[in-house]
Amino acid sequence: MFLRAKERFKDGKWHRYWSIVENRRVQGNRIVQRQVLYLGEINDSQKASWCKSIEVFSNGQPLPTQMAIFPSDRDVPVLDCDVVQVKISELQLRHPSQWGACWLACSLWGQLKLDEFWKQWLPVSRKGTRWLNVLKTLVCYRLIDPGSEWRLHRHWYDQSAMADLLGEDFGLAQKDKLYRCLDKLLEHKKEMFSFLRSRWQTMFNLQIEVLLYDLTSTYFECVPPSEGKRKFGYSRDKRPDCVQVVIALIVTPEGFPLAYEVMPGNTSDKTTLMDFLKKIEDQYGKYDRIWVMDRGIPTEEVLSQMRSSEVPVYYLVGTPRGRLSKLEKDFMGLPWEKVRESVEVKLFDQSDELYMLARSADRVNKERSMRRRKLKRLLKRLHELKRQRLTRDQLLIKLGAAKKEIKYLEKLHLTACMISARIKAG
Repeated sequence: MFLRAKERFKDGKWHRYWSIVENRRVQGNRIVQRQVLYLGEINDSQKASWCKSIEVFSNGQPLPTQMAIFPSDRDVPVLDCDVVQVKISELQLRHPSQWGACWLACSLWGQLKLDEFWKQWLPVSRKGTRWLNVLKTLVCYRLIDPGSEWRLHRHWYDQSAMADLLGEDFGLAQKDKLYRCLDKLLEHKKEMFSFLRSRWQTMFNLQIEVLLYDLTSTYFECVPPSEGKRKFGYSRDKRPDCVQVVIALIVTPEGFPLAYEVMPGNTSDKTTLMDFLKKIEDQYGKYDRIWVMDRGIPTEEVLSQMRSSEVPVYYLVGTPRGRLSKLEKDFMGLPWEKVRESVEVKLFDQSDELYMLARSADRVNKERSMRRRKLKRLLKRLHELKRQRLTRDQLLIKLGAAKKEIKYLEKLHLTACMISARIKAG
């Protein structure tokens, strides 16, 4: 190990940042450097101290030293090397490599026959990089212990058995290779989903008659870029101060993904449905399908197009609150019909749509239990405030915080257990 410095021009002057780095021998008798510890800016005395620590840690010798280990309760013979006695009873297993999960993930990879698909798209590079093994490592990492590529490079790969299972060394987990491998995958996204769908259909008799469609977003704490998909938009994470991207996903009821798309952060949910309808039809063909989505995704115009299409496109979507209030009188005169234990529904047929109102006893009990727990916490908080010696202003501030939570409870009305939906009549 040794100290390595990197210079950076910042705030009108040059800064020098130090790290502890070690050399690792990889395939092809090459040497790569791995950062062990980031130190930041240090002065000369700190640098000298770290150099001394490194010398102590490595014992000041570039070559390994042979040593003999014997139990502490036995006599040590005379040997030409150093001898270390250990207490067998106090030995502990620490930081073992994860083997079983890695083996299982590789077995699942094999059952999906992903090697057959990716071999044509990820050949071995001229420098000998096996991109297929890099991808397999990334997939196993996401399945077992998901995190960033930097974490895979710094920690996870060394603590797993992927190197032994794939016959690779540390060079496989270089961070630049991990990022470059992800770039290579993007252009084959459509072919990959088609291949996976055929495998799932063979293995699990997968049907795509019902599709679940939803959108989410993820934000970035960074300076807003002038180009790209990172834009300001409606933040589901309550972070309107950060740029974000919108992610749309289509899955089956069993959880198998069929398509996804990363869109600019200012994309409106209502503008995405028609593109995905066309994308699914082009990739998987035109069939009678039922789309399930939130009420904020489709517009009335899009629903009208779905009803009037040549191939029937059915949907199950939440009813807008304004329309639900207009249908209140129609629902009041209808009887409840029991469809399963503790679940009742009312059905109202209007032209080519069927409106459904559902009531769940289990949902009612859950909402009441949540309400009781919150009320108990509020009462406990009020008793705590009663015992505290607070000034008038301090008390008003704390009561305002408690009042804000009470308002939230008032909005949590029991009608939340009644779910409304509109269905395209078949």
